[in-house]
Amino acid sequence: MTFIAPSILSTDFSKLGDTISMLQESKADWIHLDIMDGVFVPNLTFGFPVIRAIRKHTTKPLDVHLMMIEPEKYFIEFREAGADILSVHVEVCQHLQRNLSAIRQLGMKAGVVLNPHTPSMFIENVLHDVDLILIMSVNPGFGGQEFIPQTIQKIKKLKELLIESGSNALIEVDGGVGLNNAQSLIEAGADVLVAGNSIFSHANPEQIISQLKQLEG
Repeated sequence: MTFIAPSILSTDFSKLGDTISMLQESKADWIHLDIMDGVFVPNLTFGFPVIRAIRKHTTKPLDVHLMMIEPEKYFIEFREAGADILSVHVEVCQHLQRNLSAIRQLGMKAGVVLNPHTPSMFIENVLHDVDLILIMSVNPGFGGQEFIPQTIQKIKKLKELLIESGSNALIEVDGGVGLNNAQSLIEAGADVLVAGNSIFSHANPEQIISQLKQLEG
């Protein structure tokens, strides 16, 4: 089964309440939240007050992607705000295994994120410490970017690595995902599709979510 995790980064934030209500009633499995600090990536998004507000209006898992330096300083606050899944970038974690363990100890699922240029070999030693591996298919920082085609091969290689290691981690992909490439991503081994612009730029976002959900590997 493929999980669909709409990214609210691409929604109209003046209508955020309506967006969350729509997602709650839709076939979306998770709600993806991008947290950017303006240091690790060239953009700022939102923090704990917005997450807490979203948490009050949905029962769906909040999939929180931390694009920030020193994320370990805020793990407890993210849990208290309502995060169910917390993913950190391998590029900023000097003590990755320790961070992943800390996330799990707080009762959240732990994810690790790889930027487009970062090879999967960087996480070979933590494959049994993660619940989720997020492959960025664009350079992080902004929504609406064009999908990087080499991501397909990267997912295939990571899937092989997970099978060889016996890890049950899910593969998530984020960036330029839509109906034009979702089937190929699923067939390559992706378990979770994060889609933002392709959903929220459509006149009927709920319909796009439903169409993505119907795809099979």
